[in-house]
Amino acid sequence: MYGLQIAFKQYFVTKGIWGSPWIGFDHFKRFFESFYFWRIVTNTLSIGVYQIAAGFPVPILLALMVNEIRRKKYQKWIQTILYAPHFLSTVIVVGLMMIFLSQENGLVNHVLIWLGVKPIAFLTNPGWFKSMYVTSGIWQQMGWNSIIYLAALASIDPHLHESAQMDGAGRLRRIWHINLPGLRPTIIILLILNMGTVLGVGFEKIYLLQNALNMQASDVISTHVYRSGILGAEYGFSAAVGLFNSLINFVMLVVVNAIARKVSETSLW
Repeated sequence: MYGLQIAFKQYFVTKGIWGSPWIGFDHFKRFFESFYFWRIVTNTLSIGVYQIAAGFPVPILLALMVNEIRRKKYQKWIQTILYAPHFLSTVIVVGLMMIFLSQENGLVNHVLIWLGVKPIAFLTNPGWFKSMYVTSGIWQQMGWNSIIYLAALASIDPHLHESAQMDGAGRLRRIWHINLPGLRPTIIILLILNMGTVLGVGFEKIYLLQNALNMQASDVISTHVYRSGILGAEYGFSAAVGLFNSLINFVMLVVVNAIARKVSETSLW
């Protein structure tokens, strides 16, 4: 918290935090009035919402499917395969994306050509950037994110399923009336936490995938902070942008938590 005051100062490394002059909200005003403000905020928000809308349900569905595998040996093998991508570094994931999606030598475009379809510039076309980014994130994290749902499913009383089977309930009906209600508190808590990071779009993968051709869609708050703060040595300005990002995330967390508390019995506080 001590370092946040540089967001309100014209910070100079040689003068330090205490010696740098106060400038109030000038950094924030400059950011809000800049021509790139709406672009980077819109890009960040759209990617964050896209990630939640497309990626949040996937681990839930995956956990429900894995939980229905009765042979524990097969279940463990499938879980190991699903968890493995989580341990790949961002550099490796981006490298795989380039191998598969390159317009000239990518495996996906080779298949498209074989099918008579014109090659697609996945890596340079701004229209494909967000889908490419979100899809790769889902693939990498869906298995790992399903662990907490599998743990919640394991805590459901098995006698409920036995009673439902005796009453003639099929598998889908048991999933709908037993498993999903059992997962509801976990789903709500994780949804609140995810909404609290809606502007917390990661830096590494976006930076590695970013280029001059897709900048219109790939420029987000984190990459802008990197350019201004690290490359441009505007530490006060980048701190102000980062503080703005954190405040929006905090407001989202409070609002979504309040909504969850009103519509359900589960909330963070």
